[in-house]
Amino acid sequence: MRYRLTFIAGLAIGYVLGTRAGRERYEQLRKSAQRVAQNPTVRNSVESVSLSGREAATKAFGAVSAKVGDRLPHSVGDRVRSLREQRANNEDDWGTSNT
Repeated sequence: MRYRLTFIAGLAIGYVLGTRAGRERYEQLRKSAQRVAQNPTVRNSVESVSLSGREAATKAFGAVSAKVGDRLPHSVGDRVRSLREQRANNEDDWGTSNT
């Protein structure tokens, strides 16, 4: 599904950039894209995918740091720990919608 959506997006971008359809057709495509992007279903899907990605990245970080953590130079390990603590104290709301 992801590859199909990427392909369709590529076709749309290629069409807009590669043709001489004029400003009217461009505006029509832009409005359609805005309607899709503002659709609550699409926004919720994007939000859930981003949260799933964050969870997967957290699990991967834990697995990698468990295997490699003791072999890292101390300066790198200290930097990672400080960034992790800073992130834990300052959670952002990126990817969350108000819909």
